[in-house]
Amino acid sequence: MTLSTVKIKKVPKKTIETDLYQPVKQLLESQGYEVKGEIHQCDVVGCRNDEMPVIVELKLSVNITLLMQAVERLSLTDTVYIAIPITSNILNKQAKSLYKLIRMLGLGLISVDLTGSGLTSVMIDPVPYKPRKSSRRTARLLGEFNRREGDPNSGGADRSNGLMTAYRQRALRLAKYLQENGQCKASAIAAALEEPKARNILYADVYGWFERHGAGQYGLSSKGADEITNWLTRASTASVN
Repeated sequence: MTLSTVKIKKVPKKTIETDLYQPVKQLLESQGYEVKGEIHQCDVVGCRNDEMPVIVELKLSVNITLLMQAVERLSLTDTVYIAIPITSNILNKQAKSLYKLIRMLGLGLISVDLTGSGLTSVMIDPVPYKPRKSSRRTARLLGEFNRREGDPNSGGADRSNGLMTAYRQRALRLAKYLQENGQCKASAIAAALEEPKARNILYADVYGWFERHGAGQYGLSSKGADEITNWLTRASTASVN
């Protein structure tokens, strides 16, 4: 697969890693990919038809952590890129050595101009490289991609603040229903929302949002009441974007 070049708007502010996300997303979308951020610890994942996914790791500079992350992603797909600002020192001072290293690792390289011409360019496409693939992990990656509704996370976001995963989206729907309708039987919620796993999600209570009131009856916990407004706002913002 060979990507091309797409022009994007300049970003007139101090650069952070998430600034790279939209330019890279636009580049992949221009090639016909559906793109989502933060899927199973991958900054950017693009899917097109039945092809193997494209994964892009975003960083402001090249370092050993970035390279190790990118090489690890090769167990999921052959098409792994790293994306860095075109102003990175290593591109200006050690470009030849960087290109050689990227090729040896079987990776691709994307440069993003956030201050100049506004171009997002593919410097190197991944060369053939065949590490051992993990079909189980690839299936989990694609499963999360397909189950997640919309694109609620920006690639490169701080994961310590929590991510909107497919599971959290399902739990949030249950919490919103309880917020609007009060405590209900799990079976009634499952029927109303067409959520076959409603009982399991309520019982597991991974986020502490639910509390049990007798046999099969669940309500919203005080923690759930406090937290879901913020998550619903995030979900609403993501749907607009």
